[in-house]
Amino acid sequence: MAGQATAQRGGGQTKKSVKSGRSGPRPRRSRRFRLPRRRGPIILAVVVVLLGAGLVWALYGSTWLRVEHVKTTGTEVLTPQEVEAVAAVPIGSPLISVDTGAIETRLRQKLPRIDSVEVGRSWPHGIGLKVTERKPVLVMKSGAKFDEVDAKGVRFATIQQPLSGVPLLELTPSHSPSQRRFGTDRLVLEAVGIAGELPPAVAKETRSVKISTYDSVTLELTGGRSVLWGSSAEGELKGRTLSALMKARPKSVRFDVSAPTAPAVSGS
Repeated sequence: MAGQATAQRGGGQTKKSVKSGRSGPRPRRSRRFRLPRRRGPIILAVVVVLLGAGLVWALYGSTWLRVEHVKTTGTEVLTPQEVEAVAAVPIGSPLISVDTGAIETRLRQKLPRIDSVEVGRSWPHGIGLKVTERKPVLVMKSGAKFDEVDAKGVRFATIQQPLSGVPLLELTPSHSPSQRRFGTDRLVLEAVGIAGELPPAVAKETRSVKISTYDSVTLELTGGRSVLWGSSAEGELKGRTLSALMKARPKSVRFDVSAPTAPAVSGS
C-alpha cells in the first residue's frame, strides 16, 4: 500500500512537472518575401541594360528622332537654298547620327563667302544652319572682273561689277626691301586694315585705296580729293583728325594725316 501511494505521488509529481514546463502556443512568424542578396544587383543591372537598349533604339532605330527639315539663318548674299544644297543634310537619317562637323567643313570649303557657320540639332526633327557671311571691305580688279576682299584680307568672291560703296584697292607695289620681304599679301592686309578703321562719313566718300608700300597709302575721295594716310599706325587718331579737317576745310582737296598730330591741308 505504501509503495502504491508512493508511486501515485511520484506520478502526480511527474505530470505536474510536465505541465509546468509548457510555455503555451508558439507565436506565428511573419513571413516576408525577400530577394536573395545576390539577385538584387543582377536585376538592377538587367533594368539598366534594358533602359540603355531602349534609348539606343529610340535614337537610332525608331522613326521618332529623324531629320525632317533644315532651317538656314543669317544669309545675305547667299540664299538658304544654296547653303542647304551644299550642306547636304541627310534627310530621314537619325538626328543623333548627323555629322555636324563634316557639314561645317563642307560649307566653308565650297562656299568661300561663308566666314563661319554653326550647325546644330534642333530636337526632335531639325537641323539648324546659322551662317555668318564675309563682308567686303575692298574690291580688287581681277582681269575684267573684281574680287571681294574681307577684313582678314581673304579674297572670297569674284563679281562682274564693283560694289557701290566699297572702295577699290589699287596695288602698285614698289621694289623695296619691305616689298620683297612681305609680298603683296602684307599690302592687302594693310589696306583692308585702314579701310576697316575709317570713320563712317569718310568711308562713305572713299572711292579707292592706293598702296605701294606698307607705309605709303593714299585715299581717293569723291570730288577729286585725296588723303595721304601713310601707314596703318594710329588709324583711329588719323580718322578723327581727317574728319575734323574735312569739316573745317570743306573746299580743300588734299589732306595729309600721315602724322596725325601735325596734319596738313592744301588746295581749295
